[in-house]
Amino acid sequence: MDQQGHGSQPPMGVGANVPYQAYPQLYHHQQQQQQQQHQHLQMFWADQYREIEQTSDFKNHSLPLARIKKIMKADEDVRMIAAEAPVVFARACEMFILELTHRSWAHAEENKRRTLQKNDIAAAITRTDVFDFLVDIVPREEGKEDIGGPLSMTAPQGDPLSYYYVQQ
Repeated sequence: MDQQGHGSQPPMGVGANVPYQAYPQLYHHQQQQQQQQHQHLQMFWADQYREIEQTSDFKNHSLPLARIKKIMKADEDVRMIAAEAPVVFARACEMFILELTHRSWAHAEENKRRTLQKNDIAAAITRTDVFDFLVDIVPREEGKEDIGGPLSMTAPQGDPLSYYYVQQ
């Protein structure tokens, strides 16, 4: 009840906090998208694993080893760096960037866009637990598209589609 004794109306619409059950077709569509994204990531990691298994040329790198070594030496506790350490870091960084890009692209596609934007990266970070350490580095821009995507609804507890954002 509000101050005048009238019953308050619950918010309506796509942006409102409406349970998934209110939009069963949209929820089903979102489940299908989530399943497709999961399959794409599984294929991505299978391809990465195959590529690692088949790698025999360790001389060509997509990221500059000198820069990686410089970053590693920024830690004053690091005295010596074996020659293969920057190579491993370069590959790990490449894989990290690729996975974050895949997840960000999925968010762009959910919003029917073909251009990757900063808020897509922020959404990928907030949706993926392993990227929690980046939440404060890539903050969500206020006033932009909702991080939750086009179906910004309250997810049931334990739902893998539930999202969160830590306010500063």
